Amino acid sequence: MAKAEAKTPPANEAHSHNFQAEVAKLLHLMVHSVYSDRDVFLRELISNSADALDKLRYEAIATPELISGDADLAITITPDKTAKTLTVADNGIGMNEAELIDNLGTIAKSGTHAFMEQAKTAKGDIHLIGQFGVGFYSSFMVAAKVEVISRKAGEAQAFLWASDGSGTFTVEPVAETQAPARGTRIVLHLKDDALEFLEDWKIEHVVRAYSDHIAHPIRLAAGPETTRQINEASAIWTRPKSEITPDQYKEFFGHITGAYADPALTIHYKAEGRHEYTVLLFVPGEKPFDLYDPERRGRQKLYVRRVFITNDAELLPAYLRFVRGVIDSEDMPLNISREMLQHNPQVAAIRKAVTNKVLAELKKCFEAEPEKAKTIWEIFGPVIKEGLYEDMERRDQLFEIVRFNTTRRDGVTLKDYVADLKANQTAIYYLTAEDEAKARMSPQLEGFRARGVEVLLLTDAVDSFWVRLALGFDGKPFKSVTQGAADLDLVPLEKEASKEDAADQGATATLIAVIKQALGDQVADVRKSQRLTDSPVCLVASDQALDRTLEKLLARQGTTDVKVSKPVLEINAGHALIQALAATAKERGACPELGEASSLLLDLARVMDGEQVTDPAKFAGCVCGLMQKAFGPVKA
Repeated sequence: MAKAEAKTPPANEAHSHNFQAEVAKLLHLMVHSVYSDRDVFLRELISNSADALDKLRYEAIATPELISGDADLAITITPDKTAKTLTVADNGIGMNEAELIDNLGTIAKSGTHAFMEQAKTAKGDIHLIGQFGVGFYSSFMVAAKVEVISRKAGEAQAFLWASDGSGTFTVEPVAETQAPARGTRIVLHLKDDALEFLEDWKIEHVVRAYSDHIAHPIRLAAGPETTRQINEASAIWTRPKSEITPDQYKEFFGHITGAYADPALTIHYKAEGRHEYTVLLFVPGEKPFDLYDPERRGRQKLYVRRVFITNDAELLPAYLRFVRGVIDSEDMPLNISREMLQHNPQVAAIRKAVTNKVLAELKKCFEAEPEKAKTIWEIFGPVIKEGLYEDMERRDQLFEIVRFNTTRRDGVTLKDYVADLKANQTAIYYLTAEDEAKARMSPQLEGFRARGVEVLLLTDAVDSFWVRLALGFDGKPFKSVTQGAADLDLVPLEKEASKEDAADQGATATLIAVIKQALGDQVADVRKSQRLTDSPVCLVASDQALDRTLEKLLARQGTTDVKVSKPVLEINAGHALIQALAATAKERGACPELGEASSLLLDLARVMDGEQVTDPAKFAGCVCGLMQKAFGPVKA
């Protein structure tokens, strides 16, 4: 992460700093925003204050003196119509000078970059702010100047951070009389068009709409010495489900995710028995921007008896990383460290039980609500399928959830597929490809379509890996349509296809021998195809080789110990072109024209497989030569 650049000041004077470049761009967007829904800034500041209070409660487990004399943790909002300022204060963990510079002058690159990219096309959708962790900077939508006075818990000196959002900020020590005893005070000098946020009714409306669930009191200052609480201030997950409305669930979901959309699925229950804990989890209704970030792990908040422990306890496996929410243990030790979480048997037991529960709830949702299931699968299906590769213990559970598009229909379960097997079909056939459009055009599917055999179309990168390790489903093995023999002899054709005459079988054998000789070590074998009904040729992998899509994927990733194997060239003995070549081979043997035709057939198969030909100039020359022969020489 880039750091804000500091000038060297005299002691006890303001230090001037430049914002990180990405922050400067973000501030420009905020300062010059034309967003109509600016309430989000207050939600974000309150959320940050709540996090600061949670962090202090956690630190105070090991160091109780941090909260001695002021254990009443709360957030206080103070409007001042005379000064035109709105103050949001907390007595949480606070920040020292270095933390003010790091936290308010820089942002994690991934979040900032992703936000800026989204903002270019979001057409003023301010709801993005919370999702990308840039909430503090939304203050500049309503404030001409922002001051942050903060004292780190347990430290003597307090500091003032100030900026007008123009590209620089200052940090300086503040006098004891101007500083909070502990925590952070954010003072917003409001713009003239934002003075409505000084009205009690407006503040209360925003808090009730977006922050009522915050488990700490939010107090509105009604005078110099008078405050009143304006939120419910109870942990929502501790309340009975019957007392929680869908809007309250949505509000809490928005708090932990920064999203405004409804969650697609809510899972709320209390586990009792050997271990007692409460779970409130959500499946988002929109794709998180960092879903495929390699550093993204579990995003579940762990509490112990309502005391916040950590944001990243990894209480669910990586393939369920999109699930957000809270798990609150009743009997876990309060002083458990983040390092201990990885090896604690109680945490392992909770992780196992919660994972099984989430999969069970997904299955129930998918069976009862097909439209909702479709939405969840379209967003998170490729991630869930990672579990088929990573979590062999739960592969059967996942097979009940996983949906597939096939050559005949979309959203099919393996149970549905097996129920509709053709007579004498002994395998679950699949085709891996880079995208579904290419998959559907694959010539290797022709023989399966002609027999009405359904084929799974696997187009996610992880498909090439899990399908190799899966033993099968319901006693039927998985078999690639682009690998080994097709094994379709016992399945009758449903539509007419061109066939090889018995009298021509000898000619076909001669042609195969000629092609093998012409292509040499460019191919592993040449043989007649059961797969093809319309195309003249196709490429497949041998039984011993990797699936061709997997080979290409590994080659692109630079996997050094994987060598691309030679393909098998299959020819359609019933195709008119192959029959004509066979007749020529029978009459003339290995003539030069058949050698050239053999190279063209191989290149044609490569093109149909979405690959590049090895020698484009030679291929173009051969095609031009054939066209010239077909249409005659050009007349002068």
